[in-house]
Amino acid sequence: MNHLHQWLCRSNVWRATVRQRVPWVIGDTDLGPNVLEVGPGPGLTTDLLRIAVRQLTALEIDAKLAAALTLRLRGTNARVVEGDATEMPFGNSEFSGTVSFTMLHHVPSPELQDKVLREVFRVLKPGGLFVGSDSLQSWLMRIIHVGDTLVPVNPDTFGARLQRAGFEVLEIQKNAHAFRFRARRPGAEPAKTQNHC
Repeated sequence: MNHLHQWLCRSNVWRATVRQRVPWVIGDTDLGPNVLEVGPGPGLTTDLLRIAVRQLTALEIDAKLAAALTLRLRGTNARVVEGDATEMPFGNSEFSGTVSFTMLHHVPSPELQDKVLREVFRVLKPGGLFVGSDSLQSWLMRIIHVGDTLVPVNPDTFGARLQRAGFEVLEIQKNAHAFRFRARRPGAEPAKTQNHC
């Protein structure tokens, strides 16, 4: 990220935006006990998420951001894993819920973005929810990303992309600055059987 972008992502302005956006995206959604956050960056969203869930794993590709977040979250219910969201270092059906806040446009191509969606589907338990948001294209967005990766996500076609990855799309909604989405991996965990003597 360029210096302006780094500053903005740690600023009080962005902190206030995040405080509004996270509840707008999650609402009363039950993400379950073991949640994955894809691309937390400096962790402003992580700070809000970890107080709302039992166990949180944050997957961050940037080594410096991952190290700083690991240090800051030591001793909490959140763990940080350095890794690439297009090849997640997790097992199949490992997480009860997954979230992604304003990170998909940092993925360098639509094809790699779709690979992220397929990986989220893979690591999510059947019946688990994938919720998130991304910013809408604007002149300010382009200025902030000068010299950075910017591959905007079109909310009008994003539902079809989620479906191609295997998801059932529950909602895609726009406001003036961003869009949010809610999707589900179809199916449900098989019921546990009890042995009777």
